[in-house]
Amino acid sequence: MRRASWITALLLVSASARATPKALPFTYGSDLTPKGQGEVEQYVDLDPVFARAAATGARTRMLATQLQTEVEYGLTDRVELGLYVTLAPGANGFTDLPTLPEGNGSKQRVRFRLADPGDWPIDVALYAEIAETSAELELEGKLILERRFGDVRLLANGWVEYEIYFDGRRDWVFNPTAGLSVQITPSFFAGVEYWMRAESLSEGSGAATFNDGPHHYVGPVLKVSLGNFFCEAGLYLRASNFGHVMEPGDAYGPTWLRTIVGFGF
Repeated sequence: MRRASWITALLLVSASARATPKALPFTYGSDLTPKGQGEVEQYVDLDPVFARAAATGARTRMLATQLQTEVEYGLTDRVELGLYVTLAPGANGFTDLPTLPEGNGSKQRVRFRLADPGDWPIDVALYAEIAETSAELELEGKLILERRFGDVRLLANGWVEYEIYFDGRRDWVFNPTAGLSVQITPSFFAGVEYWMRAESLSEGSGAATFNDGPHHYVGPVLKVSLGNFFCEAGLYLRASNFGHVMEPGDAYGPTWLRTIVGFGF
């Protein structure tokens, strides 16, 4: 009986809640989680890099990993709250293993849609976030633009961060993204996405390094959406610094994979 009750509860949740998947892994759209509903999303980033073996000093190929768990909740039909936990795990026995941009910490953000979808020629939303990591306090803002043409969605984000490091540095980071998503069937979507990252160093931060960028990535995106569940993946090729030889500590490999699994409640 207890097992049947859990199955019944799960079916009721599935019937009443519906996931609001991101159209693209890096680019936000104007869709929000409906008022009174929530969603859990698990991000995984995989990035081929090099580190140095602590015992021998040998240059060793590694797969840097970045994990992010997000809980979204619709406060109103136009305002959505998001809470994140981020983790960039290290690897025992290695040095100079680069830490990916999200780091280890937490985030709080709000997304606000200025009008209902279709009311304006371009749907517009705003995004504000504050993040606390082991190395910095980060303030982030996004301008979210979206235009729909039937089953095709065009999206772009103007994305900027201000990083306040605990060692006294103050840096700006620019992360514009753009892409399109096409609905092939009611449950299957395909698209292409571009994203860039560049860090503008403050005075006293030292000479620019490879990690400061700019780095440009572009690649295909696939997504499956089934009621209150969705999963998507984007595989990106670095479209800049083709001749760069990756060294231990370099955080932006020749490819980048991001996957997201989401569940509405």
